[in-house]
Amino acid sequence: MRRTPLELAAIATAAVPGLAPTATAYSPDDDADFDSALLLDAEGKRWRVRSPRHPEASTRLETEFMVLRAFAPAIRAELPFHVPTIAGTVRQGALTTFVYAHLQGSMLSIEELSASNPALAQEIGVALAAIHDLPLTLVTNADLPSYSANEFRQRKLNELDQAATTGKIPATLLRRWEHALEDVALWRFNTSVVHGDLHEDNLMVQDDTVTALTGWTDLRIGDPADDFAWLVASNEASFVEAVLSHYTQARRETPDAHLLRRAALLAEFALAQYLVKAMAAGHQGMTTEAESMLQTLADDIEEQARRDEAAQAAEDAAAEHQASEVAAAQQPAVSVVAISDAGPSVSVAAIPAVEETDNASDEPSVGSAPSSGGDMERAAGETESESETTEAGTSGTSDQDDTSTAAISVVNVTPLHAADRS
Repeated sequence: MRRTPLELAAIATAAVPGLAPTATAYSPDDDADFDSALLLDAEGKRWRVRSPRHPEASTRLETEFMVLRAFAPAIRAELPFHVPTIAGTVRQGALTTFVYAHLQGSMLSIEELSASNPALAQEIGVALAAIHDLPLTLVTNADLPSYSANEFRQRKLNELDQAATTGKIPATLLRRWEHALEDVALWRFNTSVVHGDLHEDNLMVQDDTVTALTGWTDLRIGDPADDFAWLVASNEASFVEAVLSHYTQARRETPDAHLLRRAALLAEFALAQYLVKAMAAGHQGMTTEAESMLQTLADDIEEQARRDEAAQAAEDAAAEHQASEVAAAQQPAVSVVAISDAGPSVSVAAIPAVEETDNASDEPSVGSAPSSGGDMERAAGETESESETTEAGTSGTSDQDDTSTAAISVVNVTPLHAADRS
């Protein structure tokens, strides 16, 4: 049964002797776990009351009590924000109610934070860096949970199996989360101290300055992406990028490249955890709300996948068209040049055949007719020699045959160089 602010004020007077509230107001909190109220006393001081609704929530508050005690004055002095101070406690059966000295500042919604002055994004980034740079001994000495990167991933796989047994997680989300959790490269990170329950209700802001961080019930060593999940869930990309930029500058070590991807996964998976928690508590209203949010997320992811597929197809078509245009542009142009007239055509006349006779003296082959008998004999001897020479060279072409044909004109065609084709 939920307690009203007036009931919480009455409990607070038992926890803090001398406290006399004059006004009360509701304080945002994890409604499934805590009843919270703000109190104002006669001196104008403000107080915050947190009362657990079940034993597990009471254990979380007792854990926070140990955490706040571990924040020694030296550690508090190095932080760029204030942490709560417990003013008193009161135990009622198995539950313990805590009263805190209220801190300056007010709570803003995620929409108000993202729309505020850019200086606030820097403040949030520096605050996150300060948490993650806290000494690990702060956690180990308080005997709080500590997980390596692989242990953290395995823990999420176990939680996914538990969520799947409800039968109320859309198949699209189960496949998406399982694929991400099995991607070992995504889970290579250096662990650090993490707040573990960071969201806008635990952030106190005044004049674009982060004045305090509350809700230290889940402090542990684990994945720094845990503290970014609430930011990624805001869907304000520019705001998240600004916070991450200032966070990176303020950290002592460079964050891993997959921090925001894991933060997005953790933000989605938080809905499954909410469903499991609602079903375990037997809260039908919370269960219905969780189912509705999970189905909406699944529909959004499927719609985004269709848009991405269409955009990729259009991009591939554009790239193919551009490649074809580039290939066409790179092919050199060809110029066709007409070859000038080669001149008059050449007529080749047949060479008349030489009549052969048995008597070489009937027609001398060279010179004029001899005038004497000796000359006739010498001419006959020369004729026989020439006849033998002709018979021996019938297979070849003599110089006399070449010179017997008319001259042939040859046209030289110069090849087109690549530069001339353009």
